[in-house]
Amino acid sequence: MRDEMTNRPVSREEKLNRFAWKARRIFLGNRRQSGLLFQAFVYAMLISLGFVYLYPLLYMVVTSVKSLPDLLDVSVNWVPTALSGDNFKQAYEVLNFWDALWDTIQISVLPAICQTIACALTGYAFARYRFPFRKLAFALVLVTFILPPYVLMVPKYTMFSDYKLLGKLGTLVLPAGLGQGMNSAIFILIFAQFFRQTPLSLDEAARVDGAGESRIFVEIAIPLSIPAIVVSFLFSLVWYWNETYFLSLYLGSSAMGKADAMASLLVQLSRFEQSYLGYMQSLSQSWSAAHLSETVANEAIRMAATLIAIVPLLLVYLVLQKQFVQSIDRTGITGE
Repeated sequence: MRDEMTNRPVSREEKLNRFAWKARRIFLGNRRQSGLLFQAFVYAMLISLGFVYLYPLLYMVVTSVKSLPDLLDVSVNWVPTALSGDNFKQAYEVLNFWDALWDTIQISVLPAICQTIACALTGYAFARYRFPFRKLAFALVLVTFILPPYVLMVPKYTMFSDYKLLGKLGTLVLPAGLGQGMNSAIFILIFAQFFRQTPLSLDEAARVDGAGESRIFVEIAIPLSIPAIVVSFLFSLVWYWNETYFLSLYLGSSAMGKADAMASLLVQLSRFEQSYLGYMQSLSQSWSAAHLSETVANEAIRMAATLIAIVPLLLVYLVLQKQFVQSIDRTGITGE
């Protein structure tokens, strides 16, 4: 064998060295390209992490379509012998889906909108204006995030009771509109950091043209802060959507003094066993109390109810996934 460049004979040792160099470049890579071993490690880690996150969802989907014989058969694991749609039918009726979905939209969307607006105004004020005790006020805002919300549970309940707000959306909308909503400190920090990165020259040019402060905020600051708005709104929406304890406390039947109270899908899901018993009793009036006490929702029906409760939020994420990822990248929320 001869060298292609010099046309001289190539020794056996040179052949082995070249082969080793090529193998090292393929498996270990170089500065411009990663090797097969590194790529295999990365894919193995991604598949492992993906399986950890997707396993509960896959288990939920598979279990929700199982029939009762498949649930009782230990040999049936991932592939049901027959698909059962009755689980979703019962879960849909027990959850009272459309009424619960409408309540969930009111409970989550309205406070999320109010919280985003309030936090944008607050973050803009901290970033653009200099006023006495500004740093102290900003530190106190951050302290509200560290303070556990359960510490303020009783004072808030007493205050809402004095103002006749229990059982009304005002218990969620008013604090959110005043910058005291769920985890508002995070959103204020996001907006403050975002507005600090925008050039002051834009505001100064607008003032030279005769624009007032409100016009500068609406026409300059808001269009520039769309990424921060998207991130804040979606996070706020998810947190209000998934909240159950404080919703039951402030909007539940005990707060309103009557059974007809607002209840989100997640609140309905937390009461699913009790609601299912009432549902079965309404279908079988002739059943004895002893028989009804033994009636419980099987695992397939519970998984179907859980899937119904989270599907709307998954659809929102799938629709806004691209905008959400881009907004997180532009706001630097990952700490990069």
